[in-house]
Amino acid sequence: MTATQIMLLIAAYFVVLILISYFTGKEDSNEAFFKANKSAPWYLVAFGMIGASLSGVTFISVPGMIEGQQFAYMQGVLGFFVGYLFILFVLLPIYYKLNVTSIYQYLEQRFGVISYKTGAFFFLLSRVTGASFRLFLVALAMQYIVFENIGVPFWATVVISILLIWVYTNRGGIKTIVWTDTLQTLAMLTSVSVAVFLITDKLDWTYIDFLSSPEFSAKGKIFFFDDANATTYFWKYFIGGIFIAIAMTGLDQDMMQKNLTCKTPTEAKKNMFTMATLLIFVNFLFLSLGALLFIYADKFGLQVPVVDGRVRTDLLFPEIAMNQNLGAALSVTFIIGLIAAAYSSADSALTSLTTSFSVDFLNIEKLPTEAQKPLRKKVHIGVSILLIIVVIIFNSLEGNVVSNLFKFATFTYGPLLGLFAFGILTNYQIKDKYVWLVGLASILITFGLTSLPASVIGHYKFHWEILPINGLITFLGLILIRRK
Repeated sequence: MTATQIMLLIAAYFVVLILISYFTGKEDSNEAFFKANKSAPWYLVAFGMIGASLSGVTFISVPGMIEGQQFAYMQGVLGFFVGYLFILFVLLPIYYKLNVTSIYQYLEQRFGVISYKTGAFFFLLSRVTGASFRLFLVALAMQYIVFENIGVPFWATVVISILLIWVYTNRGGIKTIVWTDTLQTLAMLTSVSVAVFLITDKLDWTYIDFLSSPEFSAKGKIFFFDDANATTYFWKYFIGGIFIAIAMTGLDQDMMQKNLTCKTPTEAKKNMFTMATLLIFVNFLFLSLGALLFIYADKFGLQVPVVDGRVRTDLLFPEIAMNQNLGAALSVTFIIGLIAAAYSSADSALTSLTTSFSVDFLNIEKLPTEAQKPLRKKVHIGVSILLIIVVIIFNSLEGNVVSNLFKFATFTYGPLLGLFAFGILTNYQIKDKYVWLVGLASILITFGLTSLPASVIGHYKFHWEILPINGLITFLGLILIRRK
C-alpha cells in the first residue's frame, strides 16, 4: 500500500468514528459523558471491552511471544478469567451499591479523603503514562509507515492523533466509547481472523489442519511446570494473571467506567462474564496467529526483522502483513486493526482521565449544574494537551528511560490492590494521612526489588507475580498504620 492509500484508509476510519460520535453525543451532558445515562446495552459493553483489554502493543506483541514462550501466555489468560470472576462477584456489587461515578470514591467512604485522593492519583499517574506510552509506540509505527515519507514531523503526527480522539469523544464521552469500542473490537478481530485465514491458506491448511500439525505441536505448548525460576512457570503466570485482571480491570477507572454504564448490576455481571469468556478464545486466536507467522517465516525463508542489532519478533506480523504479497485484504485489515487496537485504549483513557480528574479532584458533582459541563470540557481539553506533551517527551528520551518510566507507572497498581484488599478483607480503620507514604514506599521497594542483579536473588526472574507482591507490601504497610 502507498502512503496516500494508507492515509485515505485512516481518514475513512475516523470519519466513521466521528459519525458514531455525532449520533451518540447529541445529549452532551455530564451524565452521558461519565455514565452513558446507565443505559448501555450490556452485550455491546462486553464486546467492546475485548478491544479495550487489548491495545496496539498487544496487537503487535502477543503474536511475537511465540518464539520464546510458545503458548505460555494462555496460563495468564486462565488467571485473567479467575480474576474477572472476582470482579463479577465482589467488586461490581460494591460499586453499584455505592452508586459511584469514580470507583475511587469507595476509598473515601472506607478510609477517608487522603486514601481517596491517593488511589485516584495513582490511577491518573499510571493511565497518563500508560496511554501515552501506547500512543507513542503506535505514533512511531504510523510515522514510519506513512507520515515520514510525506514530510510530516513526529509532533504533528501526535497532535493529529490525539485531536481526532478529542473530536469524537468530546460530546458523548463514555456513551460514545461504548459504540466506538464495539466497532474497534470488530476491526481488530477481523484483522487477526483474515491474517489467520490467508496464512493457513498459503500453507495449504485449514485452521483444523494447523491445530493438528506437527508444526503446531512444536510451538503450541501451554503449560510449563518444570522451572520455577523461568518467567513461563505456570504459577507465576496464573497467579499473576488473577491479580492483573483484578487490579488493571477491576481497580481501573478506565475499564470499570464501561461496566458502570450498564442498567443494573445483573447486566454488568452478564457483561463481565461474557467478556471474560470471549477473551480466552480471542487470546488463543492471537497466539495461533503468532505460531502461523513463525511457521510461514520458516517455510518461506523469511528473516525476523532486526532493528539496531536486535531481533524484533514483534515486527514479524507487520512485516508479513505489509510486505509479503498476501493480498490487499491483509494489508488493509492490518492497518485498520492496528489503528483500532491503539485508539480503543487511547479514547477510553482520555475519557476516564477526564472523569477521574473532574470527579476525584475537582469535585465536579458538588458544583452547580450550570458549571459542570463547561468545567468537564476544559478538563477534557487539558487532558488531551497533557497526553500530547507526554508523548512528545517520550520521543526525546532514550528507549530504556521510556521503558523504565512505563515500568514504574505500572507499579502504581500495587498500592491500589493493597488498599482495596485491605478495605474489603478487614474491618480496620487506618491513619488516613499516612496512606500516600505507604503507597509510595511500596512502589519504591517493588521497583528496587525488580532492579536487583539476577545473581543476588538466585537468578530468579520476576514476572506478573510482582503485582501481588507489590499489593502485599502495601497491605502490610496499612497494617502498620491501622488505628488501634
